[in-house]
Amino acid sequence: MRILASNTKKFMIFLSLLALLTNVSTTATQKTHHFKPKKYYYTYDAKHEPVLNLKPGDILVTTTVDAFGNKISRSDQLASEIIHLPKVNDQTGPFYVEGAEPGDTLVLHLLKVRPNRDYAVSTHLPNFGVLTGETYTAMLNKPLPEKTFIWKLSLEKNVGILDLPNSKIGKVEIPLHPFLGTVGVAPNFGEAVISLTPAEHGGNMDCVETKEGATLYFPVFAEGGLFMLGDGHAAQGDGEICGTGLECPLEVTVKVDVIKGKSINWPRFEDDEYIMVAGSTRPVIDAFRSAQVELINWLVEDYGFERWDALQLISQVGVTRIGNVVDPKYTVVAKFPKRYLPVH
Repeated sequence: MRILASNTKKFMIFLSLLALLTNVSTTATQKTHHFKPKKYYYTYDAKHEPVLNLKPGDILVTTTVDAFGNKISRSDQLASEIIHLPKVNDQTGPFYVEGAEPGDTLVLHLLKVRPNRDYAVSTHLPNFGVLTGETYTAMLNKPLPEKTFIWKLSLEKNVGILDLPNSKIGKVEIPLHPFLGTVGVAPNFGEAVISLTPAEHGGNMDCVETKEGATLYFPVFAEGGLFMLGDGHAAQGDGEICGTGLECPLEVTVKVDVIKGKSINWPRFEDDEYIMVAGSTRPVIDAFRSAQVELINWLVEDYGFERWDALQLISQVGVTRIGNVVDPKYTVVAKFPKRYLPVH
């Protein structure tokens, strides 16, 4: 019996050492890449040359500029005189992830998403936003007057401050919640999609859920995935009503992974509280439908729900947010509380 106990103890020590060596090996092969962008893209396109190759498990540390290319710093500057389509929402990347192939899912763990400037810019543009006439909704009323707002950012207090001299309140202070307004992969069918437009590949979803601590899942349409990111926001309300959030550059740290053979239809997100899907199209009701159907698919495929049970439960506990109603396609985020998921 003593011999058996001794051998068992030695075997357990061997397993512990093996596990330790395995972890060391994994850590040793993981690389952290520091990338400083020198060129930016304004379309998502599989034809763009990758700026860096990454392997699953690698960590990327990089930066973005704001939606205006960091060209606006004063309230007397007008965006219409400084930026011109399609050169808006400058994108950092694309980044090639080895092993990512069409039919796989690219995973981005957002480890850090932080503003790296002490001010943010927001604008009212004459023919852009949900409360004015624009390309897809012509109106006879006059365009909005153009205006630029400069928000002071206190990164220590995590608040944005705006002077409002023409309003009774005089000044307002709001909490910051930094996120990537634009993030995604090369689109399907070899398309080139302007970085102002969201779709199945992600893109300009303007979802506050693409924040530090979240995990993002994208369908892979082109070899390497070719993900890009940009359009940093320090804060934004639901819908991005005026057409802009608190636009600012960001410092971003991302860990990349690939789920082989896992095919999804729309971008999926996950944080501590929810699993989520972003659907993007017009009209907004169809974006809503796309997001809800994909969320049901997720519950059925990965969490063992019967389809109609999933529909019933989502109908009672689901949460829905509007990412944007100002871009060429609108974005709706369907959210399911994790507390109703089965324990694995």
